[in-house]
Amino acid sequence: MNFAKRILTFVLVNLLVVATISIVLNVLGVRPYLTANGIDYNSLAIFCLVWGMGGAFISLALSRVLAKWTMGVQVIKSPSNPDEAWLVGKVHEIARRANLDVMPEVGVYRSPDPNAFATGPTKNRSLVAVSTGLLEQLDKNSVEGVLAHEVAHIANGDMVTMTLVQGVVNAFVMFFARIIAFAISQNVKEESRPLVNMLTTIVLEIAFSFLAMFVVAYVSRHREFRADAGAANLSGRDKMVAALESLQRFIARPTHQDEENAHPALAAFKISGKSSSFLSLLSTHPPLAVRIERLKTGAY
Repeated sequence: MNFAKRILTFVLVNLLVVATISIVLNVLGVRPYLTANGIDYNSLAIFCLVWGMGGAFISLALSRVLAKWTMGVQVIKSPSNPDEAWLVGKVHEIARRANLDVMPEVGVYRSPDPNAFATGPTKNRSLVAVSTGLLEQLDKNSVEGVLAHEVAHIANGDMVTMTLVQGVVNAFVMFFARIIAFAISQNVKEESRPLVNMLTTIVLEIAFSFLAMFVVAYVSRHREFRADAGAANLSGRDKMVAALESLQRFIARPTHQDEENAHPALAAFKISGKSSSFLSLLSTHPPLAVRIERLKTGAY
């Protein structure tokens, strides 16, 4: 069922992106960037910017809805027990310390992994969601550290920041892939040029997207350090250290398996993520040991 949800979500979101951006391009009167005289660079730049930024911001606008649906997040509207009341009250208490004008929605999703994430298109339309594993396996001081980390993401505007980064990266990938593909296609027979141009564009977009992942991951790791520092200021350094140490102990268990992300947009905002020495530059999260050391030494 979860797999079917993910496929359906992917299809629906992409249909919405294509329809919305096509309408925007028509309204802007953007002409085809390939002309009889070659590339119209102004049209190409607008085309790539609209597609690159548009897809990212549509995903951001739908982030809360996608999180609730794909992750099965149950929003706590009226706490039905003391644990739910404590969770909502603690998130709102931390949010007030962070000077948020509108309190985030608070929800719980079923997962054995102790994890949490924040999402939402703006600070005033945000969601903090925690896993059942987090509530079951961490003490309240550690949970508070996790909640403070997620609220810090919201207060820092990290969802919008990462969307801007992803959008700009997407635009550059599309722009340069098409320029290089066009140049390559001019060196083959005229009847083969459309096919060569299309195939080369696809190959270059895949290659450039892989390289762009290093940039996005670097920014994400930097935002994690900032969220750790924010959590230390909002709820105390000891609670944030305790939270990360609890997560570190869990990940060290031989039976632990990383939770599969239901939607890539949520990966960067989970308190804990995959991190290893292999291709560590592609990790969205710094190693937990490094984060703990920075907090303990105050080097954040």
